[in-house]
Amino acid sequence: MSSPASVSSDSLLEALDQEQRQAAEALLGPVCLLAGAGTGKTRAITHRIAYGVATGVYSPSRVMPLTFTSRAAGELRARLRALGAGGVAARTFHAAALAQLNFFWPQVIGGDVPKLLEGKARIIAHAAESIRLKLDTPALRDAAGEIEWRKVSRMTMEDYARAAYTRPLPGSLSVEQMADLQQAYEDLKDERRQIDFEDVLLATAGMIEAEPRVATQVREQYRFFVVDEYQDVSPLQQDLLDLWLGDRNDLCVVGDASQTIYSFAGASSQYLLGFGSRYPGARVIRLEQNYRSTSAIIDTANRLMRGRPGALRLTPAQAKSDASRPVPPTISEYDTEAGEARGVASSIGALISGGARPESIAVLYRMNAQAAALENALEDAGISYRIHGAGRFFDQREVKQAVLMLKGASISIVGEPLFKTVSDVLRSLGWTQEPPEARGATLERWESLNALMTMAEATGPGTTLKDFVGELIDRQQAQHEPTMSAVTLASIHSAKGLEWDHVFVVGVSEGLVPIFYAKGFDAIDEERRLLYVAITRARRRLHLSWSRLAQHQQREPSRFLDELAREAGPGRRTPGAGASRGS
Repeated sequence: MSSPASVSSDSLLEALDQEQRQAAEALLGPVCLLAGAGTGKTRAITHRIAYGVATGVYSPSRVMPLTFTSRAAGELRARLRALGAGGVAARTFHAAALAQLNFFWPQVIGGDVPKLLEGKARIIAHAAESIRLKLDTPALRDAAGEIEWRKVSRMTMEDYARAAYTRPLPGSLSVEQMADLQQAYEDLKDERRQIDFEDVLLATAGMIEAEPRVATQVREQYRFFVVDEYQDVSPLQQDLLDLWLGDRNDLCVVGDASQTIYSFAGASSQYLLGFGSRYPGARVIRLEQNYRSTSAIIDTANRLMRGRPGALRLTPAQAKSDASRPVPPTISEYDTEAGEARGVASSIGALISGGARPESIAVLYRMNAQAAALENALEDAGISYRIHGAGRFFDQREVKQAVLMLKGASISIVGEPLFKTVSDVLRSLGWTQEPPEARGATLERWESLNALMTMAEATGPGTTLKDFVGELIDRQQAQHEPTMSAVTLASIHSAKGLEWDHVFVVGVSEGLVPIFYAKGFDAIDEERRLLYVAITRARRRLHLSWSRLAQHQQREPSRFLDELAREAGPGRRTPGAGASRGS
């Protein structure tokens, strides 16, 4: 086997399809890769960089590949090493900016860089106290999200005050209180000589913009830029990228507008979609051959996104083992969320009995609280699972607190209906029958408490509070990362970038997908893209389902399911054609 150092430029191109090869050979000038789900975008950009190094066009130390997560940056570095380009250091925007800030701060400002905050919650709490506001933990986390959104959107306090009237704010804060809290946070941070992650980008951009010698040195160091997942770039990140580039245009961006699912955090696909206008003469290459999914899954994804801005038309790139007769995606309807979870667990059990590996199966959901019913059903079915991208349900602080209070109530309260006792305890912790208007951590806290209420409602007749608490404690104690292969449970957001042979998407109903707080065309369109991401995680089989009663609410099927069925041509089997009903 060849060592990475011996990889030839010819072999790098031979490993690519026609469109990927075009991308790899376009080494200079502005290049935009519009890369659909499963089309090998990471393969294309890593081979492009390695080909540039192998041919001598790129000096490894002068290439800056950028992405948005440490995991993605690590994957890029590993692939580049395997392709003989180990000298290229892929980084996140924040890591690249922090390295520059640490280098230039002593020269420009003098002294050490202010201490970097690992989290905002504690200092936000102190800022709140200074202006006589009392915020609970979820509201503190939501306030941190608001601060981050304002800063990455490059908004002044005055800009934010105008924009905030259209946003759900933490807790019961008014726009004026939220603006005052943000100012108090910034003031306190300055007093303590601390900076947050957004300040890293802002300060680095400020130095490059204000100090010509800093700009010159940065631009001499880095000449060629590659930005992965470009649909997720924020205005602040784009501004910094422009400063890194200066008047040069050796920039390659890759992204998929249909996978823009972080608009709420400041991401904008407009930079991707407007790349050709911004750089006249840019090379725009479309990667639309999907190597991941069957033709039936690809067809479903295409129909969901048909006519949307920037949507790509995916095509099957190669024959799959079942490509001659691909199994159409199915949709199942259930009476209750618990029934849906049991139905999914039963289907997963059948797959495993038929030879499927548990790790090749995933269940995706919109809200983390939906995991509780799924955990329950999988445990009852004896199926090992793991939760990706989030802590286990029973490890959440509010859930632990509720279980402890229910345990105490089981000792002192006798003969009271289970529903009433559980309801009273959860109400004392902030649970209400209707979900809160606020998003983020406040909503997640409610979802977790509501999941406990749903579990209580799903118990059999005659179940006492002591029995219910005993079941909760047994499940709490049994939670641990399985040592054997396991089915993956994941929120759709956390599943982006991953794939499995068999994917179950649960809760595809109004109020969940799209989520109940999505108001207006743009917010609904983001929910459409979220479902697209879920669908395109599947390689071989896709199962969509919904229940008439979920998260303590009566539900209707998602408008997206109706749309998929309505848009199917005569004689074509759609997800709805495979529908089944369970309880």
